Amino acid sequence: MSGETDLEKLLALLQPRLLGGYYVFCTIDESAGPIPDALTPLATYREDEGLSLLLLQQQADQAGLSYDSVFRGITLTVHSSLDAVGLTAAVAGKLAAHGIPANVIAAHYHDHVFVPAQRAELALQLLTELAG
Repeated sequence: MSGETDLEKLLALLQPRLLGGYYVFCTIDESAGPIPDALTPLATYREDEGLSLLLLQQQADQAGLSYDSVFRGITLTVHSSLDAVGLTAAVAGKLAAHGIPANVIAAHYHDHVFVPAQRAELALQLLTELAG
């Protein structure tokens, strides 16, 4: 089943949903060994500086990992195609117009937007309006 590519349909079907929990972005050095079993990252990405992890804040704190900011996640529940054009721009643009950073992760079925925790409710409202 392929996802939707039409931007108007994507926006109409957006249905943003706030995830439970507070998330942080951390980096670990893979040369020190694999990801510890106690960590269950929501996402990972290899960068030149190390392995970036998107973790629940509580896990990062328990592991003594440093991070700069705390985020909440918003899943755009519409099944978007990885070939869709404009969805990320529309979402980021709507949030940027209100001074909210958007850290977007595209997965196979949905896009996920991580916003500063203290702005999450407003971000959810804005994205619901975008779908409006």
